[in-house]
Amino acid sequence: MTRLVRGEIRKLFTTKLWLWLLLGAFAITAIFMSFTIGFDGTEGNPNPSLSTETGQRNLFAVAGSAGVFVLILGIIGITGEFRHQTVTPTFLATPHRGRVVISKLVTYALAGIGYGVAVVLLAIAIALPWVSARDIDLSLTENGIPGTLAGVVAGVAVYALLGVGLGALIRNQIAAIVGALVYLFIVEGFVSALPTIRDYYKYFPGGANSALVGAQQPGVTLLEPWQGGLLLVAYGLVFATAGTWIAVRRDVS
Repeated sequence: MTRLVRGEIRKLFTTKLWLWLLLGAFAITAIFMSFTIGFDGTEGNPNPSLSTETGQRNLFAVAGSAGVFVLILGIIGITGEFRHQTVTPTFLATPHRGRVVISKLVTYALAGIGYGVAVVLLAIAIALPWVSARDIDLSLTENGIPGTLAGVVAGVAVYALLGVGLGALIRNQIAAIVGALVYLFIVEGFVSALPTIRDYYKYFPGGANSALVGAQQPGVTLLEPWQGGLLLVAYGLVFATAGTWIAVRRDVS
């Protein structure tokens, strides 16, 4: 298994895809944090003030948006095998297909942890001087911020598992990526915004991730952080298990 993981890591770094997606994760984190800090305290802003514990947790929680890029990375990591017809020699070299998929899950989970740590460091680098310049006290060891930072790293890693599992289930790269983006930005957006079904958003992956990082959204009730974490991990394990099961039994041709 160690040999397979090393092989997958080499595949991951063979192209610059991981770097472009990491830059995308940096960009979206920087943009969201800039909006959060820049519009803090403005009239009509429904978000809690950065001078409050909730506001500070929400500020760092936006780094979890990097999860979408790791999700795409995981999808491409396995669907690329089918798209470029490299899956046959891969499975011939390692007839135990389940080990191949598991090695991808491990590799991209580790990549997710790396992405999570990177965006957390970026978030800290942006937040500390900017918030301090606004004369707001901000400590990385108080107000539940350590839990938020740890939750961001864990959530991003789980999204990598979701990506690999989803890619193994669908196999078509474009369909998997488009479907994932439509779900994240449209389906979950509608669920969290519509008053009639808003209460169910907490059981969706996005709601579970928001709970894990300790974020709060206006008008939305979320689970406790530990509950959101367990639910998000459950989603990751279900998709990972289902993807492995399908990959083992489905014809690769």
